[in-house]
Amino acid sequence: MPFLPGHETSGIQTSGGVGAVSAAPLGNAGVLPISWMYCRMMGSPGLRHATEAAILAANYVSVRLRDHYPTLYTGAHGRIAHECILDLRPLKETSGITAEDVAKRLIDYGFHAPTLSFPVPGTLMVEPTESEDLHELDRFIEAMIAIREEIRHIEEGTWPQDNNPVINAPHTASCIADQDWTRPYTREEAVFPVADLKRRKYWPPVGRVDNVHGDRNLFCSCIPVSAWQDSES
Repeated sequence: MPFLPGHETSGIQTSGGVGAVSAAPLGNAGVLPISWMYCRMMGSPGLRHATEAAILAANYVSVRLRDHYPTLYTGAHGRIAHECILDLRPLKETSGITAEDVAKRLIDYGFHAPTLSFPVPGTLMVEPTESEDLHELDRFIEAMIAIREEIRHIEEGTWPQDNNPVINAPHTASCIADQDWTRPYTREEAVFPVADLKRRKYWPPVGRVDNVHGDRNLFCSCIPVSAWQDSES
């Protein structure tokens, strides 16, 4: 305790005289031991193996997807480090589909999307950690290939740019159960685009939301000032 940072708003003062170092009382004291313990328990051989596994997994994803999505920042031999930056920007010109649309469609396939539009706008940065096994990597790769085929249907005019499984993703259970299904693709194409999903399906609770509207129209959720006023005032 004497060596932890204090915090002006909480009244916590330590004998070391260390002031506030972050917005949280005691700083990141609860976070830093996690990484320290990971390094200590893994040891030098374990950390090396984990690093090699992460680099191998990222390169595996890049190579498997190279015919569908180009990878940015590859080395002289087409290799990358621990992250694979998939360039989806060309799809905007050919189909109207953006990286955000692909991220939303991945939810229908049972995936939380990788890092979106960072460090390059219009890209997905895939960072498979050492904990991802080959089956999970293959499942993600197959989903990305299937989404690319869906985009190809849009490019060829089979599905309109403003009404297709990618632009409408994610699809909720209530959406599929609606009797008035008038979309140009089937319900099965919407929620079971690959056979494996019929065995284990994640149903998103919420459909597409307007992210930009939420960013540009902020509102305060705090209680009004009147709630703090004295009843006598």
